[in-house]
Amino acid sequence: MTLWALSAREAAAQIRTGALTSATLVQACLDRIADTDAAIGAWAHLDAEAALAQAAAMDDLRRRGRPVGALHGVPVGIKDIFETRDMPTGLGSRVHTGRQGDTDAALVEKLRSAGAVILGKTVTTPFAFASPAHTRNPHDPAKTPGGSSSGSAAGVAAGHMPLALGTQTGGSVIRPASFCGVYGYKPTRGLLSRRGCLKTSATLDQPGLFARSLDDLAILADALTGFDAADPASIGRPVPQLEAGYAQAPPVEPIFAWIDLPYADRMSPALQAGLDELLTALGDRVERLEAPASFADVIAHHAIVHRYEFYHALHNDPGLAPSEIDETMAGLLAAGAKITEGDYHTALSYLDGARAYFESFFNDYDAIIAPSALGEAPPIADGTGDAICSLIWTFAGLPCLSLPWLSGEGGLPLGVQLIGSVEEDDRLFRTAAWLARHVDESDESQGETG
Repeated sequence: MTLWALSAREAAAQIRTGALTSATLVQACLDRIADTDAAIGAWAHLDAEAALAQAAAMDDLRRRGRPVGALHGVPVGIKDIFETRDMPTGLGSRVHTGRQGDTDAALVEKLRSAGAVILGKTVTTPFAFASPAHTRNPHDPAKTPGGSSSGSAAGVAAGHMPLALGTQTGGSVIRPASFCGVYGYKPTRGLLSRRGCLKTSATLDQPGLFARSLDDLAILADALTGFDAADPASIGRPVPQLEAGYAQAPPVEPIFAWIDLPYADRMSPALQAGLDELLTALGDRVERLEAPASFADVIAHHAIVHRYEFYHALHNDPGLAPSEIDETMAGLLAAGAKITEGDYHTALSYLDGARAYFESFFNDYDAIIAPSALGEAPPIADGTGDAICSLIWTFAGLPCLSLPWLSGEGGLPLGVQLIGSVEEDDRLFRTAAWLARHVDESDESQGETG
């Protein structure tokens, strides 16, 4: 196998036994970047010399018999809103280009502890919001990779690295994963620390992960979890272990819910056909439900909370001066400025209701099946795509996966989204693994009878 195409699990196992060195793997990834990134633009900062030095240090530790981590020697990309003490953090802003901090974000600390090699910083849309960045979709450079975690999703899809960090405040992990054809994971709110990450919405911001397999997502997530008193949302109790969940067989076959969502009529024909085929294959394992009327309200309240908190957190940042932003960002800032404190607190009050609704909902269902995006990636000139397929679940803090199983009218990837219960991310991975096996068995059965 081409080295850059190794999974994180395969790479870490070979590095641990000495069959492969981290330096060799990192050089293969750097060569892949050199060959492809001119057409993609996934990287905001890349220092080949520093990456190879990290790899050599990991190889030296292994040769000397020192402890090795779960991601020992494995290259990872970091969205350019996570602080790093040895690389600039530019926030997708021209004003902040080259800005150098002196500390690592919590998740960067965790990556270093796990032995990962941080290749560099991946491109984000400006301040991780709606204005497009320059990154292009690896499957078609005329199309968007999605946002705001543009470079992380595109880099994993292009084989630049097996793993990457992103964030999601609306749909900024799930949608890019769908458009780029990789696996994306937005954990339960509070499972991963946000310390050292740009704060755009104290209520909604959540780190997220990209990989080319479910297994790799589980390995990465387990390496990053842990209570952090510096993040008020951090979960201060035992948390799910995702590798264990992924490896488990469900005690009984899962039951899925399909909810007829208020935006279902906006899905592309190819997406609708693919989801219908999946639901048909599941048969009586899936139940179709009408969406509560409150779901449309949740979408509206998400927008209020996001815009209000973004404006109040960042409107004085020099990178958001009128001379530095486009019409899209100017409009969002203006909308945030107009939201009253009363409307904001009314929107926040819906959080408790959303949490309570889904807490009882998952007593009857293992996961919700939904689209990850409304269709395949749109032209890059049209923006980063609509986040609506993620807003309800993000608002409620639910764990979500995007599974790259479908394709659109133009042959570009489409994701299937699975949504699980709060703090049952291990159950969600167990259910996703079961569903992957079920889909494979259905495909094999059709192949034998076709």
